[in-house]
Amino acid sequence: MSSTVTVTNIGGPRLTLGFDRFERLDLDRHLAVHGKLYMPALDDLVKMCEQVDMRGRGGAGFPFARKVMAVAAQITPPDDEVAELLPGEGADRRRPHEDAVIVVNGAEGEPGSSKDKVLLSRAPHLVLDGAVIAASALGTQRIIVAVEDDEAARSVRAAIAERHMPARVVRLAERFISGESGAVVRAVNGETPIPPGVKVRASEFGVDGCPTLLSNTETFAQLAVLTSLGPDLYASAGLEEEPGTTLLTVGGTHVVEAPYGTPLQEVLDHCDVPPNLGVLVGGYHGGWLDPNGAALAVLSRSGMRAVGGTVGAGIILPLGQGSCPLGEVTRIASYLAAQSAGQCGPCRLGLPDVVRALTALSDGSGSVEDVRRAAGIGRGRGACSHPDGTARFVLSAVDAFGADIEMHRYGGSCGLPVFGVLPLPIPTGAEGRVAIDWSRCDGHGLCAYLVPELIQLDRYGFPVVLGTDVPSWLERDVQRAVAMCPALALRVTGSMPGAPVRRS
Repeated sequence: MSSTVTVTNIGGPRLTLGFDRFERLDLDRHLAVHGKLYMPALDDLVKMCEQVDMRGRGGAGFPFARKVMAVAAQITPPDDEVAELLPGEGADRRRPHEDAVIVVNGAEGEPGSSKDKVLLSRAPHLVLDGAVIAASALGTQRIIVAVEDDEAARSVRAAIAERHMPARVVRLAERFISGESGAVVRAVNGETPIPPGVKVRASEFGVDGCPTLLSNTETFAQLAVLTSLGPDLYASAGLEEEPGTTLLTVGGTHVVEAPYGTPLQEVLDHCDVPPNLGVLVGGYHGGWLDPNGAALAVLSRSGMRAVGGTVGAGIILPLGQGSCPLGEVTRIASYLAAQSAGQCGPCRLGLPDVVRALTALSDGSGSVEDVRRAAGIGRGRGACSHPDGTARFVLSAVDAFGADIEMHRYGGSCGLPVFGVLPLPIPTGAEGRVAIDWSRCDGHGLCAYLVPELIQLDRYGFPVVLGTDVPSWLERDVQRAVAMCPALALRVTGSMPGAPVRRS
């Protein structure tokens, strides 16, 4: 993986220090480049993180100090108990409980992201430094690194062996939602790796029911850099209100370390990638910027917010010339609908409705208002953030690609093909889709009753199939619908496990 991704920096390297000399930093090279590990006490660590307003780099941008304090509150006795345990020492002498768990979330289920894989593959000791720093401050040795990528897993295991540390690597399924914190905790616990459906704070009830500090791979690497440089030197890069650097994945093939405050246009120029028709910032739960917005955007939370974008997980995907924008958006929305956990109405029924509205808009039979209505119904009502993120992606596209949408509305097409330039996972061969044998279908309508998520009836009572892969959580219902079709007209194309495939 790392050999296919170009890694560069703007303004000088920190996380990527040494990458110009070494393909991978083993322990000796890491110590030569980054120096000896410094482990501050809990209070000092929290103060350092607060001083530079360190935020998680996984997408939500949650203050890291608050995460640490939330875990500490679960494992530290109240002040009066501390005074009883340590008479005369006061509440500053805390005695953390050893059951806290540190989880490095190395899941990059989003196809357009490579930054965490690069860190784990090429600078695993920097990530482990951050995890050890947090573990030491919280008085635990329980460190888990959750990864999806084979190369990253091998690299981390080798680094753990070099350090002779009691950490372990857990493999995650490569799904879009696999990086959600609840899904990671469930995967580590040996459960189905999907969001739990209800709000559960890892700091209160995480791995094995223990207080868990779970954060993104880059966040732990940033923590190591912060403790090595100190707050003042760390803040010498970036903005006063948003110090430091961050990693970006640009176009799926470039990983760039850049300071906050860098204009987005400078990042695109650095990677020799023009904005063309528009730029997606923040990934598939992010937002689209038209060329004017991209020219004004600044790499910071406030700078992106000013133009309607988000830094998110640092994913930047320009849409090149020659491919239909609305077709690309519909293609990604279909993927997102199939990637849901299927635990709530906004995912099971709401996301397919968004895809149907986009499809109708593409062929000229729908309207922008239909898309907005479909995307807005489930916002704020999902069991996780997936419906909200998908709605953000779709609604921003409606605003950014107005000219293309008008061509579709009045002509049924913009005249451009859909080349599939936005990255999606490589098919494994296990994907299946529902299809209708029209020589047999009599319009009984049973299929629409059994799998309304994928099939609806038109005004004549005949089925209209949603053109998405069958989600894993819907496989059993689809198999049942195929088996029960009175006319034997329903079938599954592809190789969905266990599904009967009817052929003419």
